[in-house]
Amino acid sequence: MWDKKMLPRVNIFMLWLLFSSWVFSVSATVSYDSKAIIINGRKRILLSGSIHYPRSTPEMWPDLIAKAKEGGLDVIQTYVFWNGHEPSPGKYYFEDRYDLVRFIKLVEQAGLYVHLRIGPYICAEWNFGGFPVWLKYVPGIVFRTDNGPFKAAMQKFTEKIVSMMKAEKLFQTQGGPIIMSQIENEFGPVEWEIGAPGKAYTKWTAQMAVRLGTGVPWIMCKQDDAPDPVINTCNGFYCENFTPNAKYKPKMWTENWTGWYTEFGGAVPTRPAEDIAFSVARFIQNGGSFVNYYMYHGGTNFGRTAGGPFIATSYDYDAPIDEYGLPREPKWGHLRDLHKAIKLSEPALISADPVVTSLGSHQEAHVFKSKSGACAAFLANYDTKYSVKVTFGNVQYDLPRWSISILPDCKTAVFNTARLGAQSSQKKMIPVNNAFAWQSYNEESPSADDQDATVHDGLWEQIYVTRDSSDYLWYMTDVKIDPNEGFLKSGQDPLLTIWSAGHALHVFINGQLSGTAYGGLENPKLTFSNNVKLRAGINKISLLSVAVGLPNVGTHFETWNAGVLGPVTLKGLNEGTRDLSKQKWSYKIGLKGEALNLHTVTGGSSVEWVQGSLLVKKQPMTWYKTTFNAPGGNEPLALDMSSMGKGQVWINGQSIGRHWPGYIARGGCGACDYAGTYSDKKCRTNCGEPSQRWYHVPRSWLKPSGNLLVVFEEWGGDPSGIALVKRTTARVCADIFEGQPTMKNWGMLASGRINRPKAHLWCPPGQKISEIKFASYGMPEGTCGSFREGSCHAHKSYDAFQKNCIGKQSCSITVAPEVFGGDPCPDSMKKLSVEAACS
Repeated sequence: MWDKKMLPRVNIFMLWLLFSSWVFSVSATVSYDSKAIIINGRKRILLSGSIHYPRSTPEMWPDLIAKAKEGGLDVIQTYVFWNGHEPSPGKYYFEDRYDLVRFIKLVEQAGLYVHLRIGPYICAEWNFGGFPVWLKYVPGIVFRTDNGPFKAAMQKFTEKIVSMMKAEKLFQTQGGPIIMSQIENEFGPVEWEIGAPGKAYTKWTAQMAVRLGTGVPWIMCKQDDAPDPVINTCNGFYCENFTPNAKYKPKMWTENWTGWYTEFGGAVPTRPAEDIAFSVARFIQNGGSFVNYYMYHGGTNFGRTAGGPFIATSYDYDAPIDEYGLPREPKWGHLRDLHKAIKLSEPALISADPVVTSLGSHQEAHVFKSKSGACAAFLANYDTKYSVKVTFGNVQYDLPRWSISILPDCKTAVFNTARLGAQSSQKKMIPVNNAFAWQSYNEESPSADDQDATVHDGLWEQIYVTRDSSDYLWYMTDVKIDPNEGFLKSGQDPLLTIWSAGHALHVFINGQLSGTAYGGLENPKLTFSNNVKLRAGINKISLLSVAVGLPNVGTHFETWNAGVLGPVTLKGLNEGTRDLSKQKWSYKIGLKGEALNLHTVTGGSSVEWVQGSLLVKKQPMTWYKTTFNAPGGNEPLALDMSSMGKGQVWINGQSIGRHWPGYIARGGCGACDYAGTYSDKKCRTNCGEPSQRWYHVPRSWLKPSGNLLVVFEEWGGDPSGIALVKRTTARVCADIFEGQPTMKNWGMLASGRINRPKAHLWCPPGQKISEIKFASYGMPEGTCGSFREGSCHAHKSYDAFQKNCIGKQSCSITVAPEVFGGDPCPDSMKKLSVEAACS
């Protein structure tokens, strides 16, 4: 709420920023006002994208950053990953994928800014929300509240990161690229739930951060009561109605969700490019000045970094740059064109507040006019069903449904959010090696007598025992069956029931797998209840409890648990039901294969593997290994794991993550209409198929020859079905309407020329257009990959493409009747749809 008493505080902050900046560099300053972030005296509309450095490899970073810049971004936004940087107390790691300084310097070299989200809580579908697991066991700790031990640890790590950045002169006020930082993350909902201690923590957190003297603004996202001078920001699919908590703070959107994460067992969410562009234009037209795409490149949850639990190894997120580093078309290109239109409008946007006028029942204009004469207009149609024609400035404009047209001079429409000028493309996975020579080794069941097994009374929580050093924990106990038990004669096997906090469970009776149970993201807890074969005498019950990532969001992290917490009961004995929960249990952390490092060259030589006719297939708890040579070329690579069930995969000793193609995607997958409010339940794919079939293999992890591939399979699978594949562009498409706004319109009105849109087709380097699969000028229907002729079709639609495109890497064809042999349906709005094969 606006309060004149706040003015002195704000002025003091501005003076402090200026002073801090002067200390480091006479010219470099970062501040803000109600309109925008101000960098070195210049107000900016800033377009940003999230790229998380540990979710790709250092070798990928330069190209990802270059594609972000080419896509029209000004800023790269990233979290800082506490558990990756401080795996044990006071022991820090900033190498390889966790080389934060190297990543930031690469962004700087590309001429982009950085928004550093220190957190250090990050959520991010990352294991334990980014917290180190050791933090849970600090005496007296309560997470994310007014708690001394937690605040001490959080402050220490935050100071560590800020000190590193200062030492490397990476803040903008030192001449570096960091223009703002974030403290905490989406704490508002938690504060609302826990009350006064949360409010005190928010105040302390903001004060602690500001005292660090970075010289750049701090922000808090989803934190409506962010204390001055910290800026509160919005996260969500839409943020046009968000307003900061003071009139002197800019309207900022730190997470525009470009898609959604994939969970094992869930369908794969996608978000149409048209809707993302619409959401951004709507935010800007309502006075927004900073938009960040979460994610711009999602990447991969390598190793055991995925959170959730049950978050998939792929963190593709349907982002503009896909998991493998390739532009996702049309999303990447459509947003690039949007950014150009916004930048052309920037002089007016940063200088004035919009004047809003109605253009119809669901249509309106937002007009920005500066005192210097700059003018920009946004013409919006919120109707989800009908396209309309509107009159603005005595000129008529076509507005498709659920769309916004941008006029950087209040006259010329250069972009419409629902009209794709950028091409679409379809990727395919082509096998390059599906004839691996596999060897197998059976994981040995542990014994309570093993040297590294421990014995305790009752059932212990899994992470307390493992400290998350492995996904696996064995729970082992003995059950004595009297020879006089009735079930031994009746054949009615007793019922074993096990209650577990999750996330998956394999039950072994006397060394034989008796059954498996697993939860899901919505309910990670599970119950195993099966009749089991027991014999007279001592029976060995071994429970392999499996974690699938630790939760990353919620309250009271210190109370979360996993593993077999019981009760564990055996029903159908002479005595009735026996409770096994309180008896002695033996515990063994991890697998024998993990202890022997079977995923490495040296460890793999410590056991005897079998091959050929002795190779084990479709048996649970089996290790597989093979070697292969790196394929030629530079296309991204992946493993097709569709013939396997669940487990983990390593390449040359490095984990590419958990595989779980056996978990089939449930839920609804239907037609996807870009118009209307988006949610993560809309526009889903992969129903009835594995949630994740392909697993990214970074090229930089490979040697020219002799690469070691190791798979641990829990469920049982057929390794002969595993294939190494390369990701290539199979087809490219264009879908262009007559007269649709394009950047080429800019400046043409003044010259009196009429611009007509073009269909642009482009195959990646090394590929050429080999075939025109479909072409129709008229009223074609469908989307890329499923185009079909409509009620109106020009019979020479193919001719221009056959003549000008075959054998070329790229081509452009004007969308005009004469190009296709005349107008097939006069007085009707026409478009051109084309699909071409790249090879």
